[in-house]
Amino acid sequence: MRQLRQAAWGLVFLACGCAQVELRPPQAVDFDLLGRMAVRHRDEAFTGNVQWRHAAGGDEMTISTPLGQGVARIVREGDAVQLTTADGKEYRAPDSESLTERVLGFRLPIEGLADWVQGKPSPALESRGWKVEYLSRDEQNRPQLMRMTYPGVEVRFAVTEWR
Repeated sequence: MRQLRQAAWGLVFLACGCAQVELRPPQAVDFDLLGRMAVRHRDEAFTGNVQWRHAAGGDEMTISTPLGQGVARIVREGDAVQLTTADGKEYRAPDSESLTERVLGFRLPIEGLADWVQGKPSPALESRGWKVEYLSRDEQNRPQLMRMTYPGVEVRFAVTEWR
């Protein structure tokens, strides 16, 4: 009887250990912006809208079609990234690049993009092969339009509103 009880508790703890905790979007943010993106990857292309809240420890990015239909919600908390698709499926990975490539079909480096969108260098992205070109800036000299490239990928990112 005692062994049965221990085995039952073992299964309970195992089940609890497998449960995934919902990642939380950042509360106090460094920036909040609206934008647009255009992505080319091999022979495919995607254009969409972006709403992005960024803090040092996390991000929340919602990607939608030009008509406003949700495509994906990406939440990063520390070293964990979760992507939820429009149909409610959830995917996880330790970084946004591998996760977005696997689920959306193109790489999107959210972790380093936060530096670039503020006009700061991002050595981590550059060391992995990403390049950025600033095409225009706003009145406060913040990047307004940028082009990022990675072998086989081109991402154009336009900030339309800082909030």
